[in-house]
Amino acid sequence: MPVFGLVDVNSFFCSCEELLNPKLKGRPGVVLSNNDGMAVARNKLAKALGIGLDPFHLNKKRWDELGVYYRSSNYPFYNEMTGRVMAVLENYAPKIEVYSCDEAFLDLNGIPNLDAHAREIKQVLLQYCGLPVGVGVARTKTLAKIANKLGKASKKAQGVLVLTDPKWIDIALERTDVEDVWGVGRRWAEKLRGCRIHTAKDLRDADEKMILKRFNVVLTRTVLELRGISCLPLLSGPPMSKSIRSSLSFGHLIEDYDELRQAISAYAAHSAHKMRMEGLACTSVAVGIETNPFLRDEPQYFNGMKLPLLCPTIDTSEIIKIAVLCLEQIYREGYRYKRGDVMVDGLIPASEMQWSLLDSHDPLETESLMAVMDVLNARYGPGTLRYGAEGFRKAWKMRQNYLSSVTGPGIGSEYQQTKKIVELGTAVQLVRAL
Repeated sequence: MPVFGLVDVNSFFCSCEELLNPKLKGRPGVVLSNNDGMAVARNKLAKALGIGLDPFHLNKKRWDELGVYYRSSNYPFYNEMTGRVMAVLENYAPKIEVYSCDEAFLDLNGIPNLDAHAREIKQVLLQYCGLPVGVGVARTKTLAKIANKLGKASKKAQGVLVLTDPKWIDIALERTDVEDVWGVGRRWAEKLRGCRIHTAKDLRDADEKMILKRFNVVLTRTVLELRGISCLPLLSGPPMSKSIRSSLSFGHLIEDYDELRQAISAYAAHSAHKMRMEGLACTSVAVGIETNPFLRDEPQYFNGMKLPLLCPTIDTSEIIKIAVLCLEQIYREGYRYKRGDVMVDGLIPASEMQWSLLDSHDPLETESLMAVMDVLNARYGPGTLRYGAEGFRKAWKMRQNYLSSVTGPGIGSEYQQTKKIVELGTAVQLVRAL
């Protein structure tokens, strides 16, 4: 029988911020969304205070009174820490499935002492990545999710729970609300309670034919998973993307066309980079722009355009050129734009690209140029090498007024701006020139 482990970083974004600045540990904290709009991540102490996904500007005063720290999202840093966590996990399982930025399923079949193995994973991640994690182990993915959640909540388990004994599985399912079962959610939970199904144990013991008739095959599969029948195998990698979109609200409303063109060019370059990281090429480019719909006293406008390419491409310059051409067609003067997006669409494996004899560019030179660009930006940080069309001031960039400082609490962004090697935490050194 298969054995799955689920490793999940505790309050991932907040844990990363506390790694950057250990003085934040022991305080309730939240990480804000783009443009410092609202709380999108909260640590355990913040949740205990009743803080939800609340707007920042309406709650800043209250959070200050409660001693809550708040930090702007620092996605490059979070992505780096995700890579470090997954690199460590690859040493503890022959096969892993990266489920999200802070979660991964592991194939633990054949491990003789599952509890010791899980606790070693937890200890090593804390030592070498500086991040606290929970580890749940069970015969199915759904049960591993439940084990992970209960292990984090139990002081005795200390973040690690192996759920393979039928007696303990029954107790765990009785203590789990049906709404908290992976894949159920609030809407289905309400309907299930109408069928007198209140806990995960009730759902496991329900008539699967009734579940299939009243719900669907997905929930029926969940019932089987709760019974210890594995229906969700470990995936070796994510499915190939059909499209990749870069879309962010601007830090301020944009009226000037040149500034808008720079933002769209930067989004196009970002989409192209993400596309190449997945080994893909695009066959079309789409661009969209819109004003702020919440400003009802201002004229509103939104539009988009999509253009096909003569040949598939991985070339950032070509994608930027097509994106700007789309923007020229949809841009209208007299409006203040709040948001823009660029999507590379019709993606195919880059290895399957067919070059045109009429193309003036040497395909090998293009591949080499893009490879060099990606390597340098990976080594020295995003945007180290970029196209002039993206601009240099980036006044349109989203607001990040509360980036963490590595030197102490308060506003600052030394992590991104100081050219030095920094030591984060007490047990892990991030060897990266910033």
